[in-house]
Amino acid sequence: MTQPSSTAPIVVAALYKFVTLNDFEALREPLRQAMVDHGVKGTLLLAREGINGTVAGSREGIDSLLEWLSSDERLTDLDHKESFCDEMPFYRTKVKLKREIVTMGVDGVDPNASVGTYVEPEQWNDVISDPEVLVIDTRNDYEVEIGSFEGAVDPKTATFREFPEYVRKHYDPAKHKKVAMFCTGGIRCEKASSFMLNEGFEEVFHLKGGVLNYLEKVPEEQSLWRGECFVFDNRVTVRHDLSEGAFEQCHACRRPISEEDMADAAYEPGISCPHCIDSLPEKTRAAARERQRQIDLAKARGEPHPLGHDQRRRA
Repeated sequence: MTQPSSTAPIVVAALYKFVTLNDFEALREPLRQAMVDHGVKGTLLLAREGINGTVAGSREGIDSLLEWLSSDERLTDLDHKESFCDEMPFYRTKVKLKREIVTMGVDGVDPNASVGTYVEPEQWNDVISDPEVLVIDTRNDYEVEIGSFEGAVDPKTATFREFPEYVRKHYDPAKHKKVAMFCTGGIRCEKASSFMLNEGFEEVFHLKGGVLNYLEKVPEEQSLWRGECFVFDNRVTVRHDLSEGAFEQCHACRRPISEEDMADAAYEPGISCPHCIDSLPEKTRAAARERQRQIDLAKARGEPHPLGHDQRRRA
């Protein structure tokens, strides 16, 4: 097993690919074993439509896992992005079988069959600056609140499942001839673009590699991005230069929280924040209290205390 050294940073790898995996159930145990063999923790989702997830380990461990995945020709060109942290951010190694790797809940949407036109980051400004193009941010409402592209529409959706209804209610393929969409890393937009094509929209564009790819490749002085970008790792948010942003995270509701939020009386570390104080059921709050207690005990003993990630919110 490959274990991270005490000095080398932990590599956090977010990866996905839409590809037909008719044998995805049979892949579960070999993939889980490969993760264990290389000391990689985290969660990967497998479905007939592909693979998605975030894992963490040593440089050698992550490279070995990626090499193992690429030995299957269907997975040779996975979309994969990396960040780094000092402590292992996951408790366990999991491979889950799912109906969808990013949940939209609409039958017949298959990015392996049809998908919109990819736009490279360097060309994205030209696309979204066209007054004839409708620009939609497909991410969840809490993500849009802290940053988005100039002029983009905020659907105010709490989950991706709400996106199809939002589109059907607000837009008409006969009137909205050109649509451009974006998300954090690209996966949600692939599915959203497939859905839009199925609904009859003629020209559908989406940002290749998502916002993170744009921030990496487009100079800040040319950028049309405003604010920070929520990410699904320990950084919580990133600035345009991909350095860690100014937000923390409420580990009860998973929303990003500002210094102002943390100064609010509703904020209790690991248990509540102004965004969730009135909405979380007591059962969830009790579980959060116990979880925070375990984290505090681990800190007191000098043991790792990973907070983990909610794969349902990955985009």
